[in-house]
Amino acid sequence: MVAVSRQIDIGNRILASLSQAEFGCVSEHLESVHLETGEVVYVAGDKLRYAYFPVNGLLSLGLSTETGSTLELAMVGREGLVGVDVINKTGIIPYEVIVRIATDTLRIKTEVLQEEFAKGEGLQHVILGYLSRLLYEISQSALCHRFHTIDEALSRWLLVAHDRVNSETLKVTHEMISNALGVPRTSVTTAAGSLQRAGVIRYSRGKIVILDRTRLEAQSCECYRMLPNEVKHFPKL
Repeated sequence: MVAVSRQIDIGNRILASLSQAEFGCVSEHLESVHLETGEVVYVAGDKLRYAYFPVNGLLSLGLSTETGSTLELAMVGREGLVGVDVINKTGIIPYEVIVRIATDTLRIKTEVLQEEFAKGEGLQHVILGYLSRLLYEISQSALCHRFHTIDEALSRWLLVAHDRVNSETLKVTHEMISNALGVPRTSVTTAAGSLQRAGVIRYSRGKIVILDRTRLEAQSCECYRMLPNEVKHFPKL
């Protein structure tokens, strides 16, 4: 396995925040892996074998019912990692992980990440901070699903996705978003149509372009505005 050099744009905020020495230890065990849209990385109850640090796409943490209904708990992009559950000793993931937008990732074996985490240095501090923000996002998402309209929820989802992908163009379908929000696809199409007529977004098959982020924020519910700054508006690395 070839170590990832600090000199290249590693693209992930957790890895980029590590000291030179600590990144050197971790990078020896990192492996570049590309994940395609729609790929199932984990299903609920799986034993974690790898943790993934996304670089330029989007992964979804969600749950499914026995009847096939789905609901997204949170999104993970370049700000975080999939597999934060390695800090518990069971190493069992309680939700499913699906690729919403294809992404390059840097993955590491869970036992290696656990060893580095146990050292109690910068990596542990960063992961615990990320876990706190992730739990906040999951809580806010639950509130949004229960109390807010599809128009508000769609605006929030697009804003969160935009933060993580760092691009005005999101390669997603209405079907993907309906699965994330747990609503019929027709509801997403209607809400997206309203945003498009207002000049906030433009969409075509498999692609949504954000034209006016300021107005999109105004269309969103308070769930997005209440997110801590560390969870949104990620600067470029």
